[in-house]
Amino acid sequence: MTPTTTDVTPLLLAWSEGDQEALDKLMPLVYDELRRLANHYLRHERPDHTLQPTALVHEAYLRLVQTNRMTWQNRAHFVGVAAELMRRILVDHARRHGAEMRGGPDHKLPLEAALDVPEPKAVDLIALDDALSSLAAIDPQQSRIVELKFFGGLSIEEIAEVLGISPATVKREWAWAKTWLRREIKK
Repeated sequence: MTPTTTDVTPLLLAWSEGDQEALDKLMPLVYDELRRLANHYLRHERPDHTLQPTALVHEAYLRLVQTNRMTWQNRAHFVGVAAELMRRILVDHARRHGAEMRGGPDHKLPLEAALDVPEPKAVDLIALDDALSSLAAIDPQQSRIVELKFFGGLSIEEIAEVLGISPATVKREWAWAKTWLRREIKK
């Protein structure tokens, strides 16, 4: 069961103000969602990937609790930050295991195809991270939308909530970002 914003938001706000007890109450409420995010990320990896969902959740949790005085807005904001942390963890992991991660054409799906394919396929996270970094230099909002949609698995409405923009803007920016990434990857 996914926690509602009304369950999570007061705990996030209390945690923002330094209440460690709120963090202790929050984590059981959001653990399943963090696990869902980890599964979403790892679904795009090769089957023999050495990082498991539980390890990814625990690493993200450790980084989240080290976040000093983050001003949390709501559940969607929390999920967005967690998604970004998980992406960073996986990219760092991929960079450490560079040759192994990029080995074998049977393990990789071109990024342009991965953006539209919902079934589990391996994605070159380093290539995606590089492309997103380039996009962020041009349009940080589009880069963030790709991160939240593709990696975080957030809905258009949740992304709009996290970024404080309209769902129509998210849809438009998502379409532009996918087009830009396809073009960038073909270079």
